[in-house]
Amino acid sequence: MSSKVNNALFELIQAMSKSEKRYFKLMSSRHTIGKENNYVRLFDFLDKQTEYNEELIFSTFEGEAFLNRFSITKKRLYDHVLSALDSFHSTNSIEAQLHKQLHAADILFEKSLYDQCRRVLRSAEKLAEKNELPSIQMLISYKKKRLRETMGSLNVSEDEIETILSDDIRFTKSIDAYNELWSIKSQLFSQLSKKGVARSDEDSNRYYQLCTRVLVDFETEELSFESLHLYHHILSAYYYATGDMAESLFHLEVNLDGIDKGSLVKRVEGNKYISALTNAIYIADKIGEHRKSVQYLSALKEFALTTKSNEDLSIKLFSSISSIELSIYLRKGDFEKANVTAQTVTDKLQKYGDKIVPVRRAFLEYKMAVVNMGRGNYTDALKWINRILNDPNLDKTEDIIGFTQLLDLLVHIELDHTKLLPYTLKNTQRFFKTRNRLYGFEKVLLQSINKLIKCDNPFDSQNIWEALYNELAKITNDDVFESVALDYFDFQAWAESKQKRKSFDLIVREKYNRKMRVAS
Repeated sequence: MSSKVNNALFELIQAMSKSEKRYFKLMSSRHTIGKENNYVRLFDFLDKQTEYNEELIFSTFEGEAFLNRFSITKKRLYDHVLSALDSFHSTNSIEAQLHKQLHAADILFEKSLYDQCRRVLRSAEKLAEKNELPSIQMLISYKKKRLRETMGSLNVSEDEIETILSDDIRFTKSIDAYNELWSIKSQLFSQLSKKGVARSDEDSNRYYQLCTRVLVDFETEELSFESLHLYHHILSAYYYATGDMAESLFHLEVNLDGIDKGSLVKRVEGNKYISALTNAIYIADKIGEHRKSVQYLSALKEFALTTKSNEDLSIKLFSSISSIELSIYLRKGDFEKANVTAQTVTDKLQKYGDKIVPVRRAFLEYKMAVVNMGRGNYTDALKWINRILNDPNLDKTEDIIGFTQLLDLLVHIELDHTKLLPYTLKNTQRFFKTRNRLYGFEKVLLQSINKLIKCDNPFDSQNIWEALYNELAKITNDDVFESVALDYFDFQAWAESKQKRKSFDLIVREKYNRKMRVAS
């Protein structure tokens, strides 16, 4: 038996809140499930453990009869805990309320209380219609048809039959639209996770092909809230992937306006809200809409402070807020404030560990490396870089791995790792060639690094940095696809700092201030 199966009860108990545990105890005191006290004792024991230890359970409860068939004991306690959680959360969401009503309708139907069953179904139908839940509406329709057949076909008019068919077709179309949009979104985000934003016309065309249905002829008039949210979510991601940040922000703001702030206690709504806010903050700041960026960041922090969240939502809030703050500080060249945030990130990464999605964790680790590079802590930067490069879960994520390898080369140059550099450069060149990611930016940078490795004269090295700065400035100014690289790390400012023998953070700050003056 796998350790996951063995740990299931322990993990479930550890995931419960204090109020959920209190409710379980209360429910257990009112209902008999075999030898009640033994189940509660086992629950309490598992609740106090920091990690699952079955041997300790057997030694602690030695001689107890429930240990003779311990797997059955665990299964029964697991089911009882789930039953308590189901009851505890039965009014926490519309879906839970509807499923409770439908279960009640089934009970009334089995008892031949058809008129009462009809009234319950009618109430559920109104609630499902109000909240635009077509899959549940379809289930209600099935139960209503079953009820009508039982009560006799003579009582069903032709108009009623036509209405039922019309509604079923409407529900089916809504469900089909959601399923199609979900499939498009999943393919789009899979591509984004692996390849990153478009770096060429070919990349851009690939994203267009994925999203053609949504861009060209997708009907939106009768979409449910869920489907309409997906529709704008896809468009915001598509325009981000293809470099149209203003259009991306527009669709993010449509979704933010559409989310019912009163329903944010629902975790699914909370996830949508966090995602839309995080992306809006990043893009608004990137395109110079700083007032909006600050406004959305304040809203995100307020949500984090005022919302009761489970661990998953807590992780998402931590990673979202930290990533955004680091991005803003790094763009400004404020590496000292970035370092303050970095201390919290270090602690939380250690706390949550593998519970953070690998790609999300990698982007945080990447920014931690940049923070340390900006402060001249190259040995610490290398530690963060190695965490990314040694993570087997990131093998398919070409963009973050590619840019991390470029940072790796810069750090090795700073640390004067002369013996390691040729091997690292060769490895990096092979990576970009085999994945067809050797764009103009990468070619220029890798060629310059190759020259630097072979150069022994400090004066000649400075000339190489100057040439690199000029070439990067030219290609990133002339080609929007090439400028994408500077969103990951300002390689151009790094080259300028070497050419002018100024600190990197000073160059970034000067560059940011010039941009602000132009914008004002």
